[in-house]
Parts: sequence; C-alpha cells; structure tokens
Amino acid sequence: MDVEYFLRGLIIGFSIAAPVGPIGVLCIRRTIANGLLSGLVSGLGAATADAIYGSIAAFGLTLVSSFLINQQIWLRVVGGLFLCYLGIRTFFALPAEDLEEVPRGTGLLGDYGSTFILTLTNPLTILSFAAIFAGLGLADTDLGRFAAVAMVVGVFLGSAAWWLLLSGGTNLFRRRISRTAFRWVNRISGVIITAFGVAALFSLLLM
Repeated sequence: MDVEYFLRGLIIGFSIAAPVGPIGVLCIRRTIANGLLSGLVSGLGAATADAIYGSIAAFGLTLVSSFLINQQIWLRVVGGLFLCYLGIRTFFALPAEDLEEVPRGTGLLGDYGSTFILTLTNPLTILSFAAIFAGLGLADTDLGRFAAVAMVVGVFLGSAAWWLLLSGGTNLFRRRISRTAFRWVNRISGVIITAFGVAALFSLLLM
C-alpha cells in the first residue's frame, strides 16, 4: 500500500514541477552559465520546498496550510520582489569569454537557497497540492504515518527527476552556445523572470 502512495507522490511531484515558470528559467540559465551541477542544485531547492508543501498536505496540517494561505499577501510581496531582483541581475549579467570562466556568484548554496525561497514563498504551490490531493480523493483520507512519508519522499523524487531532466537536457547544448547567444540568454531570461515578479506583485491588486 505504501508503494502505491510513493508512486502517487512521484507523479504529483513531477507534475507540480514540470510547468516551466521562473524556477525553470533560472534552472536553464544557471545550467548554461555554470554547468549541470548548478542547474540541478537549483532544481533540488525547489524540490525541497515541494516536499515541505507535500508533507503539509499529506500529514493533514490544516492549521499550517491555513496560516500560509492567510499570509499569501506577504509571501507574494517577498517572492515578487525577489524575482524582480534576480531578473534584473540576470539581465545585466555579462557573459565570460569561456563558459568555464563564468563567475559562480554565491555558489551552489546560493543556487539552492534562492530557488528554495522562491518556491516556498509561492502560495500557489500549497494551493496546487491541495487541489491535486482533493482531486485524487486524498484530502479527507487518513494516510497513516508511513503512507504519508512514502508520498512525501515520492513528491521530492518526482520533482527532482524533472529538474534532472531539464538541467541534463540543457547541458547537452551548453557547449554550442556562443558568447553573443549567451548574452541574449541572459537578457531573455532576465525579462521573463522579472515579468513573473511583476505579475506576482500585480496580482496583489486583484485580491
């Protein structure tokens, strides 16, 4: 029975991570700039946040989920401003002569932490988990401790699998990107990431 919930968790984690949003753009850009490990670690930051929200849904922590939803205004402000900062920084980033010489900035810890914070401050993530759990008929089900743990592990591994595919696929084409092309990667990525940030802040006016 626990294996069944683990497999469900895999599907949920993969489906939550797969839509390409600001984290996907960051993962692609960092893979191009710094290599496979940077992109993968960035994705694992998001996968960790997904696992936390998955555990909230799996263990039925309604008090925590209600608190996060009630604080979604501040979460959107923090997440939106952070996205704008990353977008502007990415837009003006200068490509190195050789991709091996691209500065690592804050390093792998910064790659992991930034995507973890961005995913954690996105109230839509917890809403997505709540909707999927309800759609699968799990919202009102007492999973039990072991089944819940199996599902959370599945969510993390499913999300991580997507980021491995995305960063791995991007890394295959990394060597073919010229300095000029990389400059445009920075500009386009910066605009997209900033647009997501502006959209998050603008959504506050519609609440």
